[in-house]
Amino acid sequence: MADAAKLARLRQLITEGLRVQLGGEIVTYIDAGHAIPDVSARQNHTIFARRGCGKTLLLHDSTKHLPKDTRAIYLNCEDFKRHTFPNVLIEILTALFGELEGHLGGWFGRKAKTKIILQEIIARLNTMHLAPDEHEEAIKQTQSDAVTQANSVDAEISAELSAPTTGKVGSKLKAKSDDTTNNKLETERVYKTHRQKLQELDLWLPELKKRLREFFELSSKVKCIILQVDDLYHLKRTDQAFVVDYIHRLCKDLPIFFKIATIRHASTMYADREGQPIGAQERHDYQPINIDYSFSDFTRTRSQNWRILKEYGERAKMSENELDALFRGEGFSRLVMAGGGVPRDVLSLFLEGLSDSDGNALGKDDIRVLSRLNIERRIEELKKDSHADEQDVLISGIYALREFCLTKMTNVFLVPEKMLQKSDSWKSLFNRLSDYRIIHQSGSALTHKSTPGTYQAFAIDIGCYAHYRKMEGRFVEIDVSRAEAKDKMRSAPILTELELDRLLKGVPHDAESQLKQPLSEID
Repeated sequence: MADAAKLARLRQLITEGLRVQLGGEIVTYIDAGHAIPDVSARQNHTIFARRGCGKTLLLHDSTKHLPKDTRAIYLNCEDFKRHTFPNVLIEILTALFGELEGHLGGWFGRKAKTKIILQEIIARLNTMHLAPDEHEEAIKQTQSDAVTQANSVDAEISAELSAPTTGKVGSKLKAKSDDTTNNKLETERVYKTHRQKLQELDLWLPELKKRLREFFELSSKVKCIILQVDDLYHLKRTDQAFVVDYIHRLCKDLPIFFKIATIRHASTMYADREGQPIGAQERHDYQPINIDYSFSDFTRTRSQNWRILKEYGERAKMSENELDALFRGEGFSRLVMAGGGVPRDVLSLFLEGLSDSDGNALGKDDIRVLSRLNIERRIEELKKDSHADEQDVLISGIYALREFCLTKMTNVFLVPEKMLQKSDSWKSLFNRLSDYRIIHQSGSALTHKSTPGTYQAFAIDIGCYAHYRKMEGRFVEIDVSRAEAKDKMRSAPILTELELDRLLKGVPHDAESQLKQPLSEID
């Protein structure tokens, strides 16, 4: 094992780096592609990745690469998590201009007029925030959409998993469709319009942009602002496109560029409301930056996680050989599997393993024991980040998929690509459970050895079967770290629409409680 002092320093550095804090010591972002130059460029971007992949670190670290005449302003949407619309937009704008005012002297030079411009903008926003919604009215809208395979379900419906909350679980997600039959989606919504404030914000936008142009013309030091909007997914799903829309229009034709960081399948960047586009469109209004890693290319995912651990090791004055000695056999590959390839999960499990190892190197079985509480942890994260009206659906999905894998005695299953293409409900379910690291995308466009069609492969999280101390004769694990994994996946069981619907109908009312109850270890 490594020197005790070095190991203690490594633990401290990783512990402090698990959560990146504004103003704290920033670990260097390990860039496996072109994320740093892209996110530092004068262009609008959205960074997509699951929790723990380094979105916040990328935003913070990129500020070191900005030109001298460019400054970054960081806003975290978690600060506005439960705020109502349109006040949430007013509060985001107030925070933006408050940051500008706070850096006025250092960034822009002490000119009286620049201070007056900012003070007037902030005062106007404060007045709007306090004003009542004079034209608030409840509207009950019944929407019936005929959706064919060529016309996808409305973005808001599919993205939110907005299935009815009454009736059996299976009926919540069931969405029958084929090449010739239309889906009839009946969804009744009650929402409130806040016409006064929205109209005032829209009418004020040209004047606001004019004042900002004056502001930049007066500035002697800063000629460009990078607006970093972190964790957009914390805002209410129905508000996200409106917030993105206003930010996009505010930045347009000004030396301000937005960098939004979020979870792809928990975000609505763009929506079509009654024929009017709201938000920002990918590759038209912004460029995507994907920093996520999946089991589809496990070698790349493992390499990225090792580079991150190596960076911490170098700061702790540990050589690569000393780091390698902390693992035995396939220990590190198994650690990456247990962490779902997500760096924060991998590092967190690593710290836990060091505490329990009694000075011994971590092996495959040590990681198995550590991963037994994975599902409980991830359900808690799911409940924290998802909205109340979709949690039952997601937890039911977890229960159904775990039952399927335990019954079929395998960790990998195939889903027909045709099933995902024709049903936004199923597609959204698998995407969201991948976001929460319950299942892991392990392959696409795969063919099955005995059944026609193409399939996507998913691996259930290792925590779902970690109670098997020995799997021989009880459970078939396809080790996604092995070169032959893709070929073995072609013989994995197929989860059909009928089978998934049957499993969902059988989900018990105490599914969450049962999922959190560790299964008895089987030798």
